[in-house]
Amino acid sequence: MTTPESINPYDNSRGKTEQVREMFDNIAPAYDRLNRAMSFGLDRSWRRKAVAAVDATAPDTIVDIATGTGDFAISLARAIPDATVTGLDLSEGMVAIGRRKVREAGLASRVSLMTGDCLDSPLPEGCADAVTVAFGVRNFANLAAGYASMFRMLRPGGMLCVIELSTPVSPLVKPFYNLYTRGFIPLMGRIVSSDRRAYSYLPESIAAVPQGDDMLALMRGAGFVNAAFRRLTLGVCTIYTAIRPTQST
Repeated sequence: MTTPESINPYDNSRGKTEQVREMFDNIAPAYDRLNRAMSFGLDRSWRRKAVAAVDATAPDTIVDIATGTGDFAISLARAIPDATVTGLDLSEGMVAIGRRKVREAGLASRVSLMTGDCLDSPLPEGCADAVTVAFGVRNFANLAAGYASMFRMLRPGGMLCVIELSTPVSPLVKPFYNLYTRGFIPLMGRIVSSDRRAYSYLPESIAAVPQGDDMLALMRGAGFVNAAFRRLTLGVCTIYTAIRPTQST
């Protein structure tokens, strides 16, 4: 069985974390433009739905893992004006763009972005009322360890919210989805980005990441409770939520 940990951006000669960092450094200048184009702008709608789920818990402190160029961190700060957001990402290239966007949005007093690895996070235990990840968990070198780390960052009662690309379950939709992800996305990546391999890695990593109940099982294995998921746009995106229990179980 193919696992997300076994899918690397380039080859098997180096660890996944190093390769993911290099890949996002390479594609950072084109990342936002390609995201809008390849999702037909739907990524904004998906983020809004996830922001609404987080907002409902009224968090004061949020940690956004795999923050990238800061889109989700900025959306959270705008929607939840009393919250502070700390974004963490492997790629200095992505974070540099994100910091500029934060300044331009006038949110530098409430949003801070830093480089770092979720699996070896510099953030203290129980530092966040909510932890979020938008389109990032499939890039973790160890998904179970990633969930354990995010569990540690949350205060008891805190919420985890994950948005991830997924494979549609409908047999009517799947053929068109496969054509799009395996044909159109790599082609777009080769045209717009200097890193041709990055946009072949994308559909491979989507196909390999656990989905639906399998993802919930990983969350529960890390200690989370009330784990649930919601499929969006015919199943091409899924929002997962879970809670760190208030008492040890």
